[in-house]
Amino acid sequence: MTTPVCTSASKAASPATQTLPYPSFASYVKARQPVLLRTARSLTANPCDAEDLLQTALTKTYVAWERIEDHRALDGYVRRALLNTRTSQWRKRKVDEFACDELPEPEPVAAGDDPAEQQALHDAMWRAIMKLPARQRAMVVLRYYEDLSEVQTAEVLGVSVGTVKSAVSRALGKLRDDPELGLVR
Repeated sequence: MTTPVCTSASKAASPATQTLPYPSFASYVKARQPVLLRTARSLTANPCDAEDLLQTALTKTYVAWERIEDHRALDGYVRRALLNTRTSQWRKRKVDEFACDELPEPEPVAAGDDPAEQQALHDAMWRAIMKLPARQRAMVVLRYYEDLSEVQTAEVLGVSVGTVKSAVSRALGKLRDDPELGLVR
């Protein structure tokens, strides 16, 4: 991923002396891209869509970089941009979206476990998560795939902690009742 270089007509710098306007943005993206891409993949059914979603969120972050006061909270800012962008996409393409059987990334195989059983469980779990309503799915992904606390999840989504607790509880109930997951247990 390359970071655009902003130049103006009044500054006639040679290409060798140009520097990035936000060197910390480039280093942030380099350091956090794998984690943020995993979050984006959790919000979409297609790895290519996840990359587009992350690119859009990072573009929004780059544009707002000077206005972001607390750079320690950048992950939350980018996650919020991911969720807002994905929500806009859901609203625009709600009819066109469908769940697919393709996994975003394979899970590492633990020694001694049957890879076929693990893959079947992983596939079934992912299909069950994709059946959840968008808001519940986002909360489950942030809580259990991104390992955020209830408080952090509430902050990212802009809701109360009680809302996160109740929505995650309902989502877990739906996952427990999913007939496909009952067959894998």
